[in-house]
Amino acid sequence: MRHTFNRSPNSRPLFQDTPTRCIDVGGTAFVYRELGPKTGVPVILLNHLGAQLDNFDPRIVDGLAATRWVIAFDNRGVGASGGKTPSSIAEMARDAVAFIRALGFEEIDLFGFSLGGFVAQEIVLTEPKLVRKLILAGTGPAGGEGIDKVTLLTIVDMIKGALTLRDPKYYLFFTTTENGRGAAKAFLQRLKERRANRDKPISLSAFAAQLRAIKAYGLQAPQDLSAIRVPSLVANGDHDRMVPSSNTHDLARRIPGAQLVIYADAGHGGVFQNHVDFAPKALAFLEA
Repeated sequence: MRHTFNRSPNSRPLFQDTPTRCIDVGGTAFVYRELGPKTGVPVILLNHLGAQLDNFDPRIVDGLAATRWVIAFDNRGVGASGGKTPSSIAEMARDAVAFIRALGFEEIDLFGFSLGGFVAQEIVLTEPKLVRKLILAGTGPAGGEGIDKVTLLTIVDMIKGALTLRDPKYYLFFTTTENGRGAAKAFLQRLKERRANRDKPISLSAFAAQLRAIKAYGLQAPQDLSAIRVPSLVANGDHDRMVPSSNTHDLARRIPGAQLVIYADAGHGGVFQNHVDFAPKALAFLEA
């Protein structure tokens, strides 16, 4: 039976309807979704703590896929991908590179959000010839301010979420202003747009491994970010509680020639709150 996609006004399939595919990576099944024109350099998306395929903001993905080949995936042990989630950023980066190589790519653009931004930095530092352009959002450098405290903050807001019957991202990703609360509700509603063939929730063991990796990353020695020689775009809200916004300014200072975008009255999810502005900015940066 032919599947009928919901389509955007310009007749493009949307992320909410994109089928989930699977590829063998060294004996482990990795799941992914791809959309957009399958030509040119693909944009690989790396997601946040506790996230699987259904947690990518569809407005960001669809915005990029207007003209770019976009691939979102679950790294090892996350969602429906097989294997055991590693507890270090370096291992996560190696797994991501193995997935990228398994798809046959020799050059990619990388978009890392939060935890995904840690992994993206590790990839570009260890595999510089693989990455053409780099976007880092809501993230920070190894040893950055407050990154080792993400575990405590996350657990506190998970408890707060449970007590108030809200998704913890309502508190973790957005400001407490009227603007921030409205953006939180809109974002969480967007994440429900996909109705069929949703991904598996992240397991507790995978979530715990990610938390250990983040804490170790926050405590490790700073890396030489001047070694990043690819065009880079760094973005965040001005009130990020999870990965303090000072880290975004630090990244922009230390990565040669990095472009900086800071959104007012926005938190960790600043690029989601401001997707109408950010998606075109990201697309223009990638296509420049």
